Amino acid sequence: MRVGIVDYGMGNLLSVRSAFEALGADVAICRAPAEVEAAERIVLPGVGAFGECMRSLASQGLDGALRQAVRERAKPFLGICLGMQALARKSEEAEDGPGLGLVEGDVVRLDDDAGRLRIPHMGWNEVRHRADSPMFSGVPDGTDLYFVHSYAVRLDRDTQVEATTTYGAPVTAALRAGCVWGTQFHPEKSQRHGLRILRNFLDWRA
Repeated sequence: MRVGIVDYGMGNLLSVRSAFEALGADVAICRAPAEVEAAERIVLPGVGAFGECMRSLASQGLDGALRQAVRERAKPFLGICLGMQALARKSEEAEDGPGLGLVEGDVVRLDDDAGRLRIPHMGWNEVRHRADSPMFSGVPDGTDLYFVHSYAVRLDRDTQVEATTTYGAPVTAALRAGCVWGTQFHPEKSQRHGLRILRNFLDWRA
């Protein structure tokens, strides 16, 4: 099974690639639309700013290729951290440009609770997930997973929220919409439970 990890200059590719290779996946780094088309499963990692992410994807023609992979071919797709935020329609971080629009929701800045919470939210936080979630199969509810973010996706429909965490207020920790998965946390940095989530993605039949 070929897993295509999208390289647009802003992802932590080495750790994501290493995690999938440790699970026995055939990993390809995708820098062009044809390489995205050749992949059986697609992973969009990311660290940084939303606007720069979308401009980088567009400059390589990858934004259209990713939309096509999901909308026309229904390829299993995993967005990680900024890659999850890119799935949304738009972000408060860059209101002048749209996201991929693959999920019904927008990206909002975390509430710092009148200065009582540190932004970015960084570190291990408890995640509560749906009992029947294929993403979290074999992962105990309430497991701590690793986060680094200042923004989060606010979905229109609760049915697409796969898991939540609490940072002052409830925050979407993971989403699932059709063939699309997203994790605000970093599974590749979340030790054995994170690897189990990546294994679930490899085994998932959308």
